[in-house]
Amino acid sequence: MDQPPRIGRYSLVRRVGAGGFATVWLARDEQLDAEVAVKILSDNWVEDEDVRRRFLAEGRFLRKVDSLYVVGVHDIGEADDGRPFMVLTYADGGTLADRIKAGPLEFGEAVRIITQVGRGLKHLHARGVLHRDVKPANVLFRTDPNGDRAMLSDLGLGKSLAEVSRITMPGGTPAYVAPEQVMGERLDHRADLYSLGAVAYAAFTGQAPHGVMSLGAVMQIDSPPPSMTTLREDVTDAVDVVVRRALEPDRDKRWPDLDSFLNALREAHTTGKVPAGLVPAADMPTPAATTAPVDQATALASASQSTVATKPQRRRRAGVFTALAAVVLAAGGGYGGYQYVLTRPVTVENDGLSVKVPRQWGQQANGDKSLVVSTNTSTWQTDPNTQGVYVGVENATQLPTSATVPAGCSGFSRLTAGTVATFTYNCSGVPAVVEQYQQVNATTLLRIQVRAADEKTRTEVLASAAYSS
Repeated sequence: MDQPPRIGRYSLVRRVGAGGFATVWLARDEQLDAEVAVKILSDNWVEDEDVRRRFLAEGRFLRKVDSLYVVGVHDIGEADDGRPFMVLTYADGGTLADRIKAGPLEFGEAVRIITQVGRGLKHLHARGVLHRDVKPANVLFRTDPNGDRAMLSDLGLGKSLAEVSRITMPGGTPAYVAPEQVMGERLDHRADLYSLGAVAYAAFTGQAPHGVMSLGAVMQIDSPPPSMTTLREDVTDAVDVVVRRALEPDRDKRWPDLDSFLNALREAHTTGKVPAGLVPAADMPTPAATTAPVDQATALASASQSTVATKPQRRRRAGVFTALAAVVLAAGGGYGGYQYVLTRPVTVENDGLSVKVPRQWGQQANGDKSLVVSTNTSTWQTDPNTQGVYVGVENATQLPTSATVPAGCSGFSRLTAGTVATFTYNCSGVPAVVEQYQQVNATTLLRIQVRAADEKTRTEVLASAAYSS
């Protein structure tokens, strides 16, 4: 599609970059006589309602924050051809990715930039927004009379903190994403703190912390990256300890908040010592002794690399109700790792109930002490073709001797063994059903009903259901 010479009151000067979902133009606001960046949804996505929602959500997130260190949204609208666009602060100084490509940054400059990016993150968090894709290409620079200023951009993966505390779609850029974000765990501000630590590591050393190329590989990270002193001789042990603590895979071992990290980093740089009140965790490893530049448009318009992952067995999620969707939005990221991730089941938990299910099944809490997990939760009770599982707690003093026959099934057989009663149904043309009641205690039954075409799936899902009162 040919681009018109103007959109609304904005005359388009030149295209400065394009990504998987959008194109960014340098434009002139003729009424204010000012340069701006206009981000326009690509025409091949104009009919995709989900992509449109994400595009507009980015604008709303950016608009929530009035910060010198976050790219601002000045206007939003729709072009004559129906494509949404947003008008952003124009950053004329390139990106942090540009500067890192040229080599490690001078220490004072790196600390200044990380501090400014950290301030932008604090402003986002204060307005209830998690960035989820902090990386050098999303750190832009705008020149002003005092030099330049670092600004965060691209909230294409941004989520409200309220949303990520419940259900979210994991994603991010492999080299900079926090492990818990890949694993589908409940997120908080420490996910962005990890990514900021990864950006700091790259600024000091010229390379990303672990060198991982896929989200699947991020799942295997179980320790902080190698000491920066092995990559740059003049990195002090104090700075190394501070940055690597931010990169702890276990978020409980990281700095507790952005202020702690930023204050420790500045003091470690100026004094050569870790501040007394901010001593790293006791089990933090001791430091060992010893392409083309990316412009603003590429950063703003780049496709977000998103996929899903399940948690390794060494980690335990308590009270997490997780919904994971298998979506790959951009090329790259390690196809083999994605394939491995997409074949792994996911554990769903809610109010003491848990069950492990195929990843493609959706998840929905269904009131207190019950949950429904199915390919379509809205039709689970009425459509016999819908595969899924119901798990719930019922008040009863004994196991049932009969069960209600599901739609599409003609009868059942019953097997009782000790404190477990199992019913199977004769179903024609629809996925078979197995239903089980387990005696939890003298007054409580756990009920599990699984509907699946594959016997192996039915057996595995049934066996995985559990209740912890």
